[in-house]
Amino acid sequence: MKKLVIVAHPNIESSVINKRWVNELEKHPDHFTIHNIYTEYPDGKIDIEKDQKLIEAHDALILQYPLYWFNCPPFLKQWLDDVFTYGWAYGSKGNMMKGRKIALAISAGIDKEDFQEDGEWKVTIEQLTLPFKTTALYTKSDYKGHFVLYDSHNAPNSDALEKSAEDYIKFAMNI
Repeated sequence: MKKLVIVAHPNIESSVINKRWVNELEKHPDHFTIHNIYTEYPDGKIDIEKDQKLIEAHDALILQYPLYWFNCPPFLKQWLDDVFTYGWAYGSKGNMMKGRKIALAISAGIDKEDFQEDGEWKVTIEQLTLPFKTTALYTKSDYKGHFVLYDSHNAPNSDALEKSAEDYIKFAMNI
């Protein structure tokens, strides 16, 4: 089955990293369905049933986003709140996420060295993504970890952008 990639970038057209990743995903239409929630729902009104059916049609879910203030963009959080409903994603009768694979793809502007407990920000990417892992556990999903491009502000000026696109596809294919 194909993997559903939820792209949550508030301005994908001006993005370098996330737009490049989407372009790479588009080369593999047999493997990935791309669902850009900011483009799909410019008014912020999510079609919950439509997105739940979209998730149901895939065996894996990848949440792709730029790190914003050490978190995901607000619309991705709203999307999770709205789509992962009681009775569908969790609860006594909510089992639609059970066993479904979930992974993250994150572009982070900060150096990897700064995302250490003894680094500048005293926090790791694992700690920052813990709410996603916990959500997966709560919904009985299969959390597959994360792919991160650190220092993404400098990536467009180096070979890191192309390498990240290649590495991202390898990561996503193996989920």
